Amino acid sequence: MSALDISVVNTVLPVINQDLNSDIASIEWVVIIYLLLVSGLLPGFGRLGDLRGHKLVYLGGFFVFVLSSLLCGLAPSVLALVLFRGLQSLGAAMLSANSPAILTKSFPNSQRGQALGLQATMTYLGLTVGPSLGGFLADQFGWRTVFYINLPVGILALLLGLRFIQVDSPTKSSERFDWRGAALFMSGLVCLLLGLNQGHNWGWTSPPIWGLLVGSLILLSVFLFVEQRVAAPMLDLRLFRSKVFSASVISAVFNYICVYGIIFLMPFYLIQGRGLSPSQAGLILTAQPIIMAIVAPISGTLSDRIGATLPGTLGMSILALGIYLLSRLDAHTSLMAIALTLTVTGLGIGIFISPNNSALMGAAPPNRQGIAAGLLATARNVGMVLGVGLAGAVFNTVLTHSQLVPPASLFSGVQTGFKILIGFAIAGAITSVTRGNGIDSG
Repeated sequence: MSALDISVVNTVLPVINQDLNSDIASIEWVVIIYLLLVSGLLPGFGRLGDLRGHKLVYLGGFFVFVLSSLLCGLAPSVLALVLFRGLQSLGAAMLSANSPAILTKSFPNSQRGQALGLQATMTYLGLTVGPSLGGFLADQFGWRTVFYINLPVGILALLLGLRFIQVDSPTKSSERFDWRGAALFMSGLVCLLLGLNQGHNWGWTSPPIWGLLVGSLILLSVFLFVEQRVAAPMLDLRLFRSKVFSASVISAVFNYICVYGIIFLMPFYLIQGRGLSPSQAGLILTAQPIIMAIVAPISGTLSDRIGATLPGTLGMSILALGIYLLSRLDAHTSLMAIALTLTVTGLGIGIFISPNNSALMGAAPPNRQGIAAGLLATARNVGMVLGVGLAGAVFNTVLTHSQLVPPASLFSGVQTGFKILIGFAIAGAITSVTRGNGIDSG
């Protein structure tokens, strides 16, 4: 539901903008506020799940998500919609920060990769059907239905969760929640992500961007200082002493930089460069998530037997190859060749993601599963912002300074953006291969 909501809302933003008589600068905050708050809240809600029980926080997330979806659908203005999306991000963070921990505790180590792989499949299916579903609902019933659709789904999920998710007792109920650490982390990460997200709009050398980036450095430095000195930190930095855990987090960030860099660049190539309609481009782009959805549970099951190192490294290597092929796309590449290239990147991502998630969750002790799950989701959101920000910066820079005539300048910008992403895929393969096996580390 959360993956579906992200892709659906992005698809109908132009419709919302027109209906509410807004401007681009205002309507984009419907997406930005959601991304910023989810990213900043994830580790805190993961830690709260460790202290108060993952089921309690998880089901509370469904309640908040359903309520806020109703309010979003009723929003009379852009300002109200942005505020309600902020509330919706609260529920999404409660869900995302605790679902991997619930799965990890519900299955033995021998099935952990398979379970997390199936969860990845559900995520990719949500991302796949989101654009087409959002377009259909907006065309037939209006944009508000993209929020109302969450009500029956969320209520059903809440009832199923109450019935089937086992109650997990807090491991150390005497520990207190680290509110100071949570506030510092959220403030620092929000400043960082906002600066990276808006750099191309406000200017990378502008005082507001420099203020945000410097402020984030100060806040996150104070956060690390504080977390080393409190008895029950929000983020247990000792987790990063594990090579498996730290390498898995870093590899995840590199992977998501590549994933969202591809998602950002390909529509420009297909629609503006090749002149395809949005529906034609969307059909071609589904090649990647479909392969990811098929491969992820298979790779997760395999990692339960042989560990995460081999499939994780292989996946990132295949992703690097796929991005290299994308960097060679030009005005004459056939549509079939484009789709096949996207299946290569989808294969690499699908092979990598489940073993890496399994290794990360397995490297955390039982009383830190919520923190691990929160960091896993944070790695995804940070990678998303970095991927879009870096790809967008490179793409816009090439377009601005290129001596070529459009659409050749556009192709050059897309190709250069992909060449930068190849380096991150290779870096992800290196960090993956150095992690060790981590078959039964949980």
